[in-house]
Amino acid sequence: METREAITLDTRAQQRLYVLNHVLAGELTAAEAAGYLGLSVRSIRRLLARYRSDDGAAALVHGNRGRTPANRLDDERRARLVELATTTYVDVNRAHLADLLAEREDIHVAERTLRRILAEAGLPPVRRRRPRRHRSRRERMSQAGMLLQVDGSRHDWLEGRGPWLTLVGGIDDATGIVTGATFREQEDTAGYLETLIQTAQRHGLPLGLYSDRHGIFWKGRTTVPTLAEQFSGRGSTTQLGQALEAAAIAWIAARSPEAKGRVERLWGTAQDRLRVELRLAGASTLEEANAVLPGWIDRHNARFAVAAADPELAWRPVPGGLEPEALFCFRQMRRVARDGTFTLAGQSLMLAPGRVEQHRLGRRLVISERLDGSRWVEVEGTSHPVVAAPERPATLRRQGRTPEQPEAKVVRLPNRPAADHPWRRYPAVTKR
Repeated sequence: METREAITLDTRAQQRLYVLNHVLAGELTAAEAAGYLGLSVRSIRRLLARYRSDDGAAALVHGNRGRTPANRLDDERRARLVELATTTYVDVNRAHLADLLAEREDIHVAERTLRRILAEAGLPPVRRRRPRRHRSRRERMSQAGMLLQVDGSRHDWLEGRGPWLTLVGGIDDATGIVTGATFREQEDTAGYLETLIQTAQRHGLPLGLYSDRHGIFWKGRTTVPTLAEQFSGRGSTTQLGQALEAAAIAWIAARSPEAKGRVERLWGTAQDRLRVELRLAGASTLEEANAVLPGWIDRHNARFAVAAADPELAWRPVPGGLEPEALFCFRQMRRVARDGTFTLAGQSLMLAPGRVEQHRLGRRLVISERLDGSRWVEVEGTSHPVVAAPERPATLRRQGRTPEQPEAKVVRLPNRPAADHPWRRYPAVTKR
């Protein structure tokens, strides 16, 4: 007696077998079976013919079962992928790894294929996604430039090769484009000014700025400024608040980190991808990290940016033809002395000769200190550079005396009233 090999049917083959048995029993027509299985009537008839043959249920098994796919990667390339994932690109998530392999190794492999190969090799995923909690989502702004979300992320970006750094950056709410970013030692005003300068140079000025209630943006400690004060800029007297007011950018304060989720998710992506690229570039200092940052921003925007609902842009040009460096800077109020000088940070400064009119002496001027260290004064809409004031002239010494000779002592005589002094004109009053 001939023994037949046992055949295992998958879920789809079992479903087809169940429907075909009802067709053979006369309970279903070929058209009804085609509707149930999502096939054509011709395919149902072909399956019935094969099922009635000697093959029986084995006819329902797909003919490619057990065959090696024609597009399968060879064992050598699969071993190379596993080697790179465990050495050069260790601790890199699978989507980022597929991008890096294409950019740096000229190995083009689909992300799903890469996940399957590494899973078959016993490599667990790098990032495990937490279950999402229910939150009410806010729709994106309709136009690019309507709202810019900014924040700072303190992290071990250099992975122990250097100090901890803070990445200060901004992201457009409508498109998800990173408009500017910079590494700083701490989260400070200069980092946000640099981010706004990059944003103005690449895109323009946004209508609004969305951030947390950090002391860099406002000086309130217990109360939050009203919405009217936020839009007018009057609720903040910080250096950054003055720059936003000069640029006519409305500041909106977030009441929770989840409210500015766009920039918070950016930090999650950056801590996963940018950290790896800093390692591959060998960055170990603040300057080297900032050198890597522009290229990463371009790749991030090309990979994750989306189109805005309204293609019309809301970015505004810098007013008055000013340079962004002149708009986003530190401002100090100083009074100009009668000799045309003023003091700033312990230094005696003055405008370039011939730049101050006489009626400006003794009045207050706004001194702008840019991020490059230069100082400027705006007079009647024109910026003028600030230079160091000359040193005061030395006191002249008395002629005829050498440095070795001691200075002669001055003998002061008593003051005697003149002959026409009232004391002498009127006789003294004698007491009786």
